[in-house]
Amino acid sequence: MAGHSQFHNIMYRKGAQDEKRARRFAKLSREITVATKLGGKDPTANPRLRTALASARENNMPKDNIEKAIAKAVNDGNSSNFLDVQYEGRGPGGVAIIVEALTDNKNRTASEVRSAFSKFGGRLGETGSVSCIFNHVGCLLYRSITGGFNAAYECAIECDADDVHETNEGGVEVITSARRFAEVRDIFTTKFGDPVESGLIWMPTSYTTCEEEERAIVERLLDTLDDNDDVQRVFHNMEER
Repeated sequence: MAGHSQFHNIMYRKGAQDEKRARRFAKLSREITVATKLGGKDPTANPRLRTALASARENNMPKDNIEKAIAKAVNDGNSSNFLDVQYEGRGPGGVAIIVEALTDNKNRTASEVRSAFSKFGGRLGETGSVSCIFNHVGCLLYRSITGGFNAAYECAIECDADDVHETNEGGVEVITSARRFAEVRDIFTTKFGDPVESGLIWMPTSYTTCEEEERAIVERLLDTLDDNDDVQRVFHNMEER
């Protein structure tokens, strides 16, 4: 069944202008460093690092940047101080927002995220306040695939993926459980090459419709959150235009 990309619908990420690209690379570097520190520098034995490296390649991150991020983990013990944290809240119009961050100062990050929500008329909630209306799943996105949709469908059945569909842009998107994401991604990568995007995402079970004025404010809130150096990814359930 054709449909929009889940990546494009619910994971807020800006375009590829130089400043924004540099910020994206910095966040990818931090994730690579922490993943390496926690699980070692061998991606075959470190699923988190393998995912981080795949994301770096998909975003055209220079090889030197990747190598420096791994070297930092080996040589700099401070990287172990970074913690994964998640924030949940509501934006204007009741839009549900999940913020994933990687921080060495939880108080600072929590304060900045709370301030962003408040500035644009939103409210930061308790853990579980909005994630209950999302499913945490793995997602692979291909712009094109050898053999087309039928080949992807057959592979999805073989590796027991949860869903596979064509996107409106003619690509293929595969959905799998978070638990089996690394396994399914590796099978697809072996057969079809690296996807253009892959990762664990928060997929809404319902969407919120906003008026244009509310939508503009929500987008400004998402911009502000995405600009925060500690914030890795932002998900929302605002319905597409």
